[in-house]
Formats: sequence, C-alpha cells, structure tokens
Amino acid sequence: MTAILEATGLRKVYVGGDRSQIEVLNAVDLTVYRGEMVAVVGASGAGKSTLLHLLGALDAPTAGSVRLDGRSYATLTEADRDRLRNREIGFVFQFHHLLREFTALENVAMPLRIAGAPRAESQVRAREVLEAVGLGGRLQHRPAQLSGGEQQRCAVARAIVHRPRVVLADEPSGNLDHRHSLELHDLLAGLARTFNTALVVATHNRELAERADRVLWLEHGRLRAASAAEAMA
Repeated sequence: MTAILEATGLRKVYVGGDRSQIEVLNAVDLTVYRGEMVAVVGASGAGKSTLLHLLGALDAPTAGSVRLDGRSYATLTEADRDRLRNREIGFVFQFHHLLREFTALENVAMPLRIAGAPRAESQVRAREVLEAVGLGGRLQHRPAQLSGGEQQRCAVARAIVHRPRVVLADEPSGNLDHRHSLELHDLLAGLARTFNTALVVATHNRELAERADRVLWLEHGRLRAASAAEAMA
C-alpha cells in the first residue's frame, strides 16, 4: 500500500483563560494508506476531534508536521490550504451541516461549484455519487424532507463528490439511531475500498470501529494501537 497521509510528532497545546497550558496531543505519529480505514477511539475529551482538525488542515499543530501525498501543510499558503480542504480532503461530521435551502443534489454539487466546475458537470457528478449512496430517488429533496440517515448519507456523498484523497469523519453516526448507524457503517466501510480513499474516523461506536482495518487508541495525548479490549470498549 502507498502512504497518503502522514503525521509526525504532532503536538497541540491550548492556552486557557488563566494562561495555563493544556496539552491535548503529544508526539502523535500516524501514517494512513490509500484504501485504508483507520478508527481512532478513546474517551471523550481525549483529543480525537483535535487530531482530525490537524489532519484536515482546519487547525495548525503547536509542533510536528502533517503531509498529504508527501506535501507538508507547513509549506502551504492560506489559499493553498483552502484548495486542499476543498479538493483533496472530505469531511463528515456528527451533524450533517447540509444547507437547508438547497436540494440534496445542490448540496452535493456545492464543493465542485466552489472549485470552479461548470454547473452541468457538477450536477452530473453529484447525481452519480448520490445514486452510489442510495439516494438516487431523493435528488430534489431538501434536508428537512430527508430522514436522519438520509441526511448523513447525503453528507457522505458531498464529502466524496470531488474524489478526495482522504476522508475524515468525526463521530459520523453519533446522531443516528441503531438501524441508520449500521447503514452508515456499511457505507463508510465500503467507501475506502470502492474509491481507494483513505478514511480516518474518530468514533465511540464499537461496531463502526470493528469495520476498520486498524483501530488506534488516543489517551493522554498519545496515539497507539488499541488492545482487543479497548477496540471493543
């Protein structure tokens, strides 16, 4: 397998209101390969979301580096980082963050339109991806007309419509009931393999973690391979 996302020596420190330092991540190393699904588990507040923010160029580390396909984020201008987030990385969050005034088709086409693709081309690609996630019959529905599971599948379609190298998912099934969670897990597990996309998912959900190729445990700012008991927690 080919490494696509590499983090080396990541450290993240926040400064509190009393000027005290809060270390969230310390010397985190991570390599993710094309077509691989990696689950990051750990207690609430362990820093899972912070790690995804650094991997997705949404925030900068206090120390250490992140490279996507060999290119360090530290060398990028703000405009470069914007393009990276829009074209090379897909994001899926616990809440779908769909634009309520737009249809499913328009929501999914949005990243392509922002990247400058023509409207017709964007909609063709968005339709293809919505059909791939089982929403071919819901193209003209707005978010309020979709179930919670459908909304999250639409968010996944939006994350992959531009064929990103990496998809980062933060508690993607945390707001869904059990049935819709299982459907989403099936979709995410097939995503990496079908599109040869690297997938990093932060989750408390044992069933989702079990679908991953690797399960990593984040605790006290450090990332390591999870034990069987931790992966099942």
